[in-house]
Amino acid sequence: MREKRTWILYAGLLVLFWGVWGAFSSQPTERYGYPDEMIYVIWAFTMLVPAAVALRRERFDRRPIAAVYGLVAGLTGAGGQLLLFQALSDGPAYLIFPVVSLSPVVTVLMAVALLRERIGKLAAIGVVAALIAIVLISIPAGAGGSVSTGAWLVLAILICVAWGAQAFFMRKAALAGVNDATTFGWMTVSGLLLVPVAVLMMGGLPDAVWQAPALTAGTQILNSTGALFLVMALSRGSASVVAPVTNALAPVLTIALSLAVYQTLPTIWATTGIVLAIGGSTLLVYEDEKREELPERLEASTVES
Repeated sequence: MREKRTWILYAGLLVLFWGVWGAFSSQPTERYGYPDEMIYVIWAFTMLVPAAVALRRERFDRRPIAAVYGLVAGLTGAGGQLLLFQALSDGPAYLIFPVVSLSPVVTVLMAVALLRERIGKLAAIGVVAALIAIVLISIPAGAGGSVSTGAWLVLAILICVAWGAQAFFMRKAALAGVNDATTFGWMTVSGLLLVPVAVLMMGGLPDAVWQAPALTAGTQILNSTGALFLVMALSRGSASVVAPVTNALAPVLTIALSLAVYQTLPTIWATTGIVLAIGGSTLLVYEDEKREELPERLEASTVES
């Protein structure tokens, strides 16, 4: 049982890495006008670093089922990222991001329906609070105005489903006995396979000062390492708990760092979201701890009797 609880450690590391990454990820574009697609290309190659570290510790699983789950998890994640670039070129970010941020709903529904994961009353409240928090935090400052729906809405929904399914297949791989390093290795392959697509979307490699790719690599290594921690957290904890917790708390750290570094005050929506994220995540962790403790108590009482 203690081994299963290590998901909290890896989820915490994920929140740390993705929270810091979120605070500085926009710098290459803001400072040097670096294209988003080029940021994707560099991110895909930074995945090689944590993949190499992980594969030094675990044997590569050569079973076809490992390849299937790993590639599906990788392609849904990386493919969703490329779709996001297209959606943002056609529609407003203040509507796209709240739609995309609902991806944990997809994960929770798939986990409950297909993996038979159970959610207690407190955990259900925590999930709802975390999901509301994610949406509120995703609303940018100054959002408003009317806009017509179009292809961007369809793309946003597809991204939401893809990213929700990604977390589900990470968990599915773990339940099939696939180790973390293998799943992440195939995810790395998936990201690299889509690099030519990103280059085509740009119309070729851009000209840029050396600081742009260097800064991008420095920030994206946090992103790719965080993705490895997500795989590790989902292999040890329920998808219906891990997905809402990590998606809710990482933006909280990003907002805190932005406040400290850029003196940027959160909006009233983000402030409300922070409170809900912390409260909802606390309920989820507490409920999960209670669920793990019950079998231990029953086992102890059996031994004593």
